Amino acid sequence: MNPTEPTRILFVCHGNICRSPMAQCVMQHIVNERGIADRFVIDSAATTTEALGSRIYPPARRTLERAGVQVVSHRARQVVRADGDRWDYIVYMDAENEGDLRRILGPHPKARVVRLLSLCQRCDDVADPWYTGDFETAYADITDGCRALADLLE
Repeated sequence: MNPTEPTRILFVCHGNICRSPMAQCVMQHIVNERGIADRFVIDSAATTTEALGSRIYPPARRTLERAGVQVVSHRARQVVRADGDRWDYIVYMDAENEGDLRRILGPHPKARVVRLLSLCQRCDDVADPWYTGDFETAYADITDGCRALADLLE
């Protein structure tokens, strides 16, 4: 990483309509609150093509809005091999994402590829609220991980 360039963070989940855009919004909110937003470029992507072009899933959007987190303009996109060299951190949500990223990025991406909750010393996944319906728990887990990442990089 070049200390004069912003740190580039890409959040990744299965479809890029729930967890990863929530993480993108939460991380942006955190760095804005800390007054260090100019030090970061933050985005999100999917490991699959299932929801390409879609906006943030409405229950995820509502969860962010209730928490006072600004929702960014967003359309789902898929992570590509070149992202492994474009980003400083690629932060994924669960074990399935990890396997997909290994396949997509290849064996030696330049980015540090890390599970979000490992940053706050937890070894569990951010459960996918698309399946669980529990957007509040996903939001809480994402917030914990993003705070830990911000602490690490501040």
